[in-house]
Amino acid sequence: MPSTSPSDGPHRAVLDELPPHRCSCGTTRRAFVDESAGAVSVHLLQVQQATTHFHKVATEVYVILDGTGEVELNGVRHEARPMSAFLIPPGTRHRAIGDLTALVVCLPAADDTDEYFD
Repeated sequence: MPSTSPSDGPHRAVLDELPPHRCSCGTTRRAFVDESAGAVSVHLLQVQQATTHFHKVATEVYVILDGTGEVELNGVRHEARPMSAFLIPPGTRHRAIGDLTALVVCLPAADDTDEYFD
């Protein structure tokens, strides 16, 4: 008999239809947190007044989909434009700056308790 737990099987999300969640980077729409049993999540992020922060556990990948600006990594600003990608390991202080829309992949899944500020 097939299992019906939320982490079984493939899943689909329409990111721009998910409910918004306020985060330190702006507004995010998070998918697959529960479906992956916390292993991974993917987010549609609209950058708005991002605050520098870091994660002790999570690795994030930012892929810029739209807009121009910068991604600041450990105090160094890098140009951000469509199709730019940034690997952000645990402990990296980071924020996005500008009018940007990004796809964010988070391993393990996003967890607001793994967000730290200096």
